[in-house]
Amino acid sequence: MSAGSKDKSKSLYYPGKAESNFSSDTFDFWSRDSEYDDETVLPDDMTDLSGADEYQDPGLPHTVVPPPGKIKFLTVKPDSVVLSWGCPTGLEGPKRFRVKWRSSKTWEDDIVIKDFQRIEIDNLQLGQQYFFNVATEDKDGNLSEWVKASVFTAVPAPRHLTKEHSEATTLSLKWTKGDKMEQIPHRFLITVTSPGQEPQVIHTKDCYKMFSDLKPDTEYVISVSTVLNSQCSEPVSTTIHTDPCLREVLSKIGLKDQYDNKLTLSTVLEMNQTDTSEKSLETAKSLPEAFLKKLMMLNANARSVRCVSHDVDSDNNNAINPLDLITAILLCSDGILQQDIVLKMSLCQFAIPLLLPNNETREITMMLWAMREIVRTFRPSKEALRKLNCEERLVLTDIPLVSFVRLGKTGLSKSQILNKLLSNNQQHHDTFCHHHMVCGDVPRRISDGLVEISWYLPCGIRNIDKFTEPVAVANLRGDIRTFDKQFSFLCQTSATVYIFCDESEADYFESLKGRVVNANIILISGKNGETFTLKMMTLKPSLKTTNLSQKKKKDAELIKAIQESISKMLEKCPDKVQLANLANIARCSGILVDEDTDECQSARKNADKITMHIANSSEFKGKQLPLQGHIWKALSWLENEWWRLRKAGNQNTEDYRKSLIPKEKDLRRKQQIFKMTVAMSDFLHGLVTSEAQRYYFLKWLEIDLENLCRHQLSALQERYKERCQKFPQEKEQIVEIDKQISACSLRLEHFFRECGQLYDCVHYLPEFSYKRKNIEQLPAMCAQMLLDGFPIELVDGDAANIPLRWITKVLTELHYIMNSNSKLKVITVIGAENSGKSTLLKTMFGVRFTTSRESCTRGAFIQLINVNKDVRKELECDCILIIDTEGLKPNQMAQEDHSHERDREVASLAVALSDTTIVSVSRDNSREKDVLEIVLHAFTRLKDEGKKPLCHFVHTNMPDMPPVDRKTRDKKLVEQLNEMIRRDTNLTKANITKISDVMEFDPDFCSWYVPPVWDGTPPMAPFNIEYSETVHAIKKQLIGDLKKCQERGDLTQFVRRIESFWKAL
Repeated sequence: MSAGSKDKSKSLYYPGKAESNFSSDTFDFWSRDSEYDDETVLPDDMTDLSGADEYQDPGLPHTVVPPPGKIKFLTVKPDSVVLSWGCPTGLEGPKRFRVKWRSSKTWEDDIVIKDFQRIEIDNLQLGQQYFFNVATEDKDGNLSEWVKASVFTAVPAPRHLTKEHSEATTLSLKWTKGDKMEQIPHRFLITVTSPGQEPQVIHTKDCYKMFSDLKPDTEYVISVSTVLNSQCSEPVSTTIHTDPCLREVLSKIGLKDQYDNKLTLSTVLEMNQTDTSEKSLETAKSLPEAFLKKLMMLNANARSVRCVSHDVDSDNNNAINPLDLITAILLCSDGILQQDIVLKMSLCQFAIPLLLPNNETREITMMLWAMREIVRTFRPSKEALRKLNCEERLVLTDIPLVSFVRLGKTGLSKSQILNKLLSNNQQHHDTFCHHHMVCGDVPRRISDGLVEISWYLPCGIRNIDKFTEPVAVANLRGDIRTFDKQFSFLCQTSATVYIFCDESEADYFESLKGRVVNANIILISGKNGETFTLKMMTLKPSLKTTNLSQKKKKDAELIKAIQESISKMLEKCPDKVQLANLANIARCSGILVDEDTDECQSARKNADKITMHIANSSEFKGKQLPLQGHIWKALSWLENEWWRLRKAGNQNTEDYRKSLIPKEKDLRRKQQIFKMTVAMSDFLHGLVTSEAQRYYFLKWLEIDLENLCRHQLSALQERYKERCQKFPQEKEQIVEIDKQISACSLRLEHFFRECGQLYDCVHYLPEFSYKRKNIEQLPAMCAQMLLDGFPIELVDGDAANIPLRWITKVLTELHYIMNSNSKLKVITVIGAENSGKSTLLKTMFGVRFTTSRESCTRGAFIQLINVNKDVRKELECDCILIIDTEGLKPNQMAQEDHSHERDREVASLAVALSDTTIVSVSRDNSREKDVLEIVLHAFTRLKDEGKKPLCHFVHTNMPDMPPVDRKTRDKKLVEQLNEMIRRDTNLTKANITKISDVMEFDPDFCSWYVPPVWDGTPPMAPFNIEYSETVHAIKKQLIGDLKKCQERGDLTQFVRRIESFWKAL
């Protein structure tokens, strides 16, 4: 029965109809057993029944009528209450009750009801105290004693309590007033609680509150209640975890200083105690270096670094989530190191950062520059039939983007689902970090809001590929409610956005109306975390969802449904995007772009001035880089001919050499009459800038040149490899293709070659001219680049010569930059072409030598590795010089230009300069005999020098081989080399009878078997962990060898050795 104010008619409750008059809210209240009665313990101001005594009994009953039982309040709402009472004791038959109620502000109401013991009274005023009296009335109108109780009507609770802003020490909340409270004066009571802290109570009339002086990385429970007439509503609460202080996290892992003074590539590649000894990770401060060392060696376990201190298992004081570690390192790295980190993460098949959050500045950065260097080879369906590969720079490739995000909490691990989705049938790989990885269960502190990206790239093999077309996959870490800016960006740029959510979160999607949503929205909707259904959601003309799948209980079923959904999307030719073109959308969304720094943009403009005029690389070199052309090659030939006497015939040696002198003078005169080309002028302008801008300029130029030449070079290299492997007898065709590769190649080394030639002629310019001044700065700048991790060319592979004046000046300047502390030791690698020499050095030392994807090494390159001052005494050097040499060709492939002699000379020079030499031996033995002859020749040339260098033979691309088979292979190798020595009469005359006469080689310690580079079928295969760990073991042995090597002087003495050995050769 519902009763209203005095002017409403009074009606009776009848059995059978009463319950139908109660709302569902009433039943909900009952189901919670929330009831009030005259004995209920309530706050003092709600149990005060003194007002009830103000009722004046109408008179004592003439007969004794049994009173009703005590009053209970079944529901109390802002404008109504439901009360009941017990049955009068001993009263039989029909029953009548008189009910009276009033408040201090209203007149008394009353009503008589028959045969029913509960009533709902509405039209009450919210937040008021009401007094209720119930008496039994007999048929004569006699009343029992009144049963009394009072209650306050409920105060409406605030609504829509939401977090507006949160940082490490501040946060703000907003809410709306409770229902029907708009015109009623009231206030709010806020309570703030946190474990271990005193509760804080705040009184306010505003619907907004800013909290300050909070503790970083702390959980706070904040409750807000409406206060009316000294009564409080039920509180509405939210739990908020304040952001960790970025500096606090950086301090914990030892990177606090590097946030302002960024890490550089040369610092990371530096040789230190980690390389010279087996040092365990005792504290969190050792984790960044451990991660970077492993990553530089392309170890796919890099994300699994953790401390070994005793308290790790009992608490996580030394633990850090891998995503936090990566975020922190990237925030503390300069642009060049960021690019190198991201490139190596992609080679390990790690997801890489697309949008990087900084919770100190509240900024988000799109990592476009960092991704620029990623180039991958794959085979989409249109190329699979022709067995052709596509080699593309991924940020410039049109690929559909598919994004995965989360709303609220679900019973699924989004990242694990994605890992299974992207893993080929051959093997599983963890592209994305997840809860079950090492330290993956450690709460994230600074990486929430990170958007990672990875790519699925097909190999063209049907039973391996999950998708026949390439697709980019983005993954947002955290709830889209909290990271709305990242979510909005993905909605604008993706072909499809998959949202993991629970069915209970459906109300959120109303907020998507009116947004720019270019993507298809597919919900992966869960029910209690047990079953999941794919649903297509449309926003226009109205919000609507359509089931795309049946309910899925198992992960495998759900993954299959997602895979089918993406495959259908790819078949429909969705909108494809270039990541480089998304930068404008990012800027419009309030997201920074890492390329937008002044240094980077200025450097790009300088690089564009050069590359915008390149239509044909061969013609460009002829016109814009003329000094390294035919004049330099002719001079190099004359220098070599002076000693080789190839064309002397029957002429007297002295007369022949005299005939060469006029030719050399004529060429020198032509060399001196030069004019600075536009391209070289622009190149010098790009170099003579700030250090940061110079490195950006060189990277932009390197990337742009590679983009211009890649497709043509890639096709030529494929043809070259095919001819060498399948048709080695077609010598002329192989030579012609090799010449085409050389002609088409255009890289940084060509510009620095031209710098060397310019410097060689600079003394012919007026002493105080502007051009001379700029050119004379080049050796010092090149020396600084060498110190900072850039390689430079030692032997010009095209001219087969060393620009001695240039190299001497560069290394001398380097000696001065190092304050004359330039004692060095040298490691060299030689071996057959395409035997993985450059990849070996890249993995071992993190160096930047060109690999076969880019172009086979021609000539020889050097790169410097700094030695940390803490281990200089132990290694007895200040730096280590790495020499990478051109691949050796078998005799039958020697070109008409006597490249076989060049191979011998370059290999001999490299071995002569080195303290320890790595000989790379490929798995294919068909051509090894000729290559081993060149290697042997290189070592025997040093016999007269009294030098016997250490040598390690590294067998590359080898499957797992039993130790017995390895020993057999090593024994055959030694026998093969000894047999070559015995057959060479010149060697036997020089008292060389066995391999140990010319090199230090112990098969038990200096013979290595390295597994294949990739763990599976590229392009989805990660870098092989066994490859990385085997190369790491070789590196450890090499460092041990260097400790035993005697000192050989500093850079100035090294320069003299170069000149001496080269002339001797």
